Amino acid sequence: MLKACYAEEMRNLDRAATEIGKIPSILLMENAALACVNELKKDFDVSKCSVAIFCGKGNNGGDGLAIARHLYNAGVKVNIFLVSGNDFSGDAKINYDIVNAMDVPVDTVTDTEDFEYVIRSYDIVIDAILGTGISGDVRGLIFDVIRLINENARYVMAVDVPSGINSDSGEICGICINADKTVTFAAYKTGMFMYPAADSVGEVVVAPISIPKTVVNSQNLQINVTDADFVRNVIPGRSNNSQKGDYGKLLIIAGSKGMTGAAYLAAESALKSGAGLITLACPESINTVLESKTTEVMTLPVADNNGHISYLASSVLTAKANEADAVLIGPGLGRSEDVLEIVKVLLKECDVPVIVDADALFAVANDKDMLKDASCDLVFTPHAMEMARLTGLDISYIEENRIDISREYSEETGVVLLLKGHHSIVTAPSLLQYINNTGNPGMASGGSGDVLAGIVSALVARGIRIDYAAAAAAYIHGLAGDIAKEYYGEESLSAENILECIPEAYCRILQVDK
Repeated sequence: MLKACYAEEMRNLDRAATEIGKIPSILLMENAALACVNELKKDFDVSKCSVAIFCGKGNNGGDGLAIARHLYNAGVKVNIFLVSGNDFSGDAKINYDIVNAMDVPVDTVTDTEDFEYVIRSYDIVIDAILGTGISGDVRGLIFDVIRLINENARYVMAVDVPSGINSDSGEICGICINADKTVTFAAYKTGMFMYPAADSVGEVVVAPISIPKTVVNSQNLQINVTDADFVRNVIPGRSNNSQKGDYGKLLIIAGSKGMTGAAYLAAESALKSGAGLITLACPESINTVLESKTTEVMTLPVADNNGHISYLASSVLTAKANEADAVLIGPGLGRSEDVLEIVKVLLKECDVPVIVDADALFAVANDKDMLKDASCDLVFTPHAMEMARLTGLDISYIEENRIDISREYSEETGVVLLLKGHHSIVTAPSLLQYINNTGNPGMASGGSGDVLAGIVSALVARGIRIDYAAAAAAYIHGLAGDIAKEYYGEESLSAENILECIPEAYCRILQVDK
């Protein structure tokens, strides 16, 4: 599983590679350049292309100079454009001296008059201007160069991060390069997953630059980017000599009048995610509907209060919960006073992990003290609005600080938090974090969260460590959405489509033929 890091952490990692791994920094720059060249060769016949490389004066510019050297040696028509002069130092100075000795064409940009025509004359533009070292807003000549690249370039590859992006926060510092592909080195940069920057990075490729895993591990990086290998290793294999009880008993408490779909989607997604035995507790008045929709899920009709589960069902639900391996509560449950009391009792008296979703999160937000009495392990699955209710913070502030807010909340409450959204973030009380890199905008539709809740609860019921289960579920859910997009497109994609594609997602992850 790859890591994501802040700019300072990346600088420390580079330093450790040199001091602990004994890798000269010039070799790291060389490997970074080669990685970019190799990515270009994957996408283009570079021998037939012309390439403009825009270089700043730091190490990012040094990477660009080294890229130019390799392309020039390969016979590619390449031109270097210096946007911050030629006052290089260190490894960048070494590469600048080399390209000068090789007679690689180098132009110093002093103004941008008619520069759009220059940019249009090249097939490929490489951005090696600012990298992770940006401070303050982009201004002056560099601002104008970035604007003209965005308006006129046919294809843009960014080196490490698109210039103008704050690689920690995802803030755009006045203007940024809109890349078609970003080749980043050794680890993702956290800002790539945050908005608005996430819309400007294009396809992101993490290139190893020979930093050993032992050196990476020595840095105690806390943010992981979930991948198929992680999920594959998390999900236990099935024994030939096994039965349904070996794969988890799950209780789902969900549904109310007018909200049977949420309960159905959660139960069916849990079923397709491998849970062995699933019981769906619901108000008596909607039991017939759910019995007809969920033929492989057992239903448990309980006391009903005007279409919602009654508080009178608390003792039955608690007893049933403690017979299970995990409990999911919330999808379509409604926001009655009875629901609040049921959630409060369940968290206090349940001995198994509880996944708290949707209306159950609303209940917690309205009585935060119930967390003090909780006796079970908890997974919360809020979207930004629900997170705002839980924390009292503005939605905009949460969206701008998703990693930090998640860390603070999980540390304070002891819950495993799955903060939903594009690039969902899972945070454990240990402060380990997992960023999800699957999914697409078509999944922003009603019921998608119910499908995710079902996947999480199934994996927890199967005995998987709860933060691993949440991280794996986010990946599976996003991949199922990406597969559904292949079949239906983004505009028509529905939660039911995501549900249908869960089996194929598992097949792709586990490398099993369909």
